[in-house]
Amino acid sequence: MTAATPPPAVPAEAGGRTQRLSILLAMAMFVLVVDTSLMNVSISAVVRDLNTTVSAVQSAIALEALVSAAFILIGSKIGDLIGRKRAYVLGLLGYAVGALAMALAQSLVAIIVFWAIVGGLGASLLLPAMQSLIHGNFDGPARKKAYAMVGAAAAVAAAVGPLLGGFITTYLSWRVAFLFEVAVIAIVLSGIRLVRDAPYTGSREVDVVGGVLSVIGMGGIVLGILVWQEGGESVAALIVLGAVTLGGFVVWLRRRKRAGKATLLDPDLFRLPLFKAGVTGQGLQQVALGGMMIALPIYLQMVLEYNAMEAGLSLAPLSLSMFALALLAGRKAGQRRPSSVVRAGFALLAVGVLAVIALVPRADTGWSLVIPLAVAGSGLGLLVSQLNNYTLSPIEDERVSEAAGVNSAAGSFGLSFGLAFAGAIMLATLSITFTAMAKDSDVLAPAQQQHVADVLEDDAQVLSTTQLEELLDEQPPAVSDEIIRINEDARPRALQVALLVPLIAALLGLLNSFRMGRLPDPAPSEAAEGVLGG
Repeated sequence: MTAATPPPAVPAEAGGRTQRLSILLAMAMFVLVVDTSLMNVSISAVVRDLNTTVSAVQSAIALEALVSAAFILIGSKIGDLIGRKRAYVLGLLGYAVGALAMALAQSLVAIIVFWAIVGGLGASLLLPAMQSLIHGNFDGPARKKAYAMVGAAAAVAAAVGPLLGGFITTYLSWRVAFLFEVAVIAIVLSGIRLVRDAPYTGSREVDVVGGVLSVIGMGGIVLGILVWQEGGESVAALIVLGAVTLGGFVVWLRRRKRAGKATLLDPDLFRLPLFKAGVTGQGLQQVALGGMMIALPIYLQMVLEYNAMEAGLSLAPLSLSMFALALLAGRKAGQRRPSSVVRAGFALLAVGVLAVIALVPRADTGWSLVIPLAVAGSGLGLLVSQLNNYTLSPIEDERVSEAAGVNSAAGSFGLSFGLAFAGAIMLATLSITFTAMAKDSDVLAPAQQQHVADVLEDDAQVLSTTQLEELLDEQPPAVSDEIIRINEDARPRALQVALLVPLIAALLGLLNSFRMGRLPDPAPSEAAEGVLGG
């Protein structure tokens, strides 16, 4: 019998290179995921230091997610044309500029321009380039390990982000937290020589019209909601423009496909039932997450008046249970139908959010929310463990990067929509409730009631009791006490209505899971399991 030929030995130098590169890529992913957590738990500190408003910071957070979503398909094509390594470097530099702007910002304008827009563009370049570079720099078991390490970094960042951000913000400064991001990116860039470019061999034709339509479509809808949140005009026009443009985008893609020309994305992807159902679930999951991640930190920091550390600790049950269940469900994948796990995930998410809504008016401490947040986090963990592979499993290996871009765009758009819509609904409800309660007051004179209505119509804001007391310092005690009472009653109602956004998204996801159950189970896909950004 002839002995089997042993596999060629991997040089120690090459093994060391791949290990170092895996670590650096994981560090880059950690920064990407932890960034938004830092902003969420630092809202009150940013508002105070920059003398701005909660809704303005909300808008910046939603805008960053929107820019990333709107340009990620274009960013993928740019990486094809200029080289994935160059796109990776530009993406890291864009993110570093945004983080540095946060550390040095003296006004909200700098945050919007550099963190939300430049940083969002950086993310749109970085995510697809990272996927291609992992595929091009690793082979066999090393590739799977690299994907696993980068995926683990994303999960850990989601779990510890609120705690890390809360600790740094409370005991040092929120600016230090973003300087930490800059330092990590500098370390990642210092190892750029380890990265080999991943050549692109496909068509270099660019679908410019498709790119413009995708940006206007997604951007119009979310920007319309942000304008509504800020009390601006032309809200309906922007939303209608976005919706009509998205419809035109679909028509354009189909027409280009029939003509045999290059398209920004292949419309035939949506003919695959598994992909379509999975992308829908991905978007709804992110809408729910975005709504919770804007409403809960505001509740903790503006209603309970928690500092960043206390807010981070209060959010820990959500993030840690999400992390733990994602790991557990991922290891036991195959023992249950994916659609059943997704159904259980959306059901737990809905139950958890519903419990939070019921508790908000009564809770005087974050401890009251521990169990509901753990339940909701467990649901999110189940979804994270399944949706990525479910969505991408029917896609051939050569198309998985494009499909992953669509999947990531759907998730980022859902996140930005959830952030913007929950924030807008919260402020609208606050304005309506406050005005109605002021008009019913026996303490406030008619002129004072009208003044309250006029102020709220132009600038509804979530204010803590301490902030409101400072604003009312010169008012008669009876008037001051009455307005504070109205504020304390109106805020929980507004937050309850805002939390209806993640609740409705969870219920729609639950309905979608029944459609998934009627489809055949997807076959496990190594390519799908390795894709980032799902």
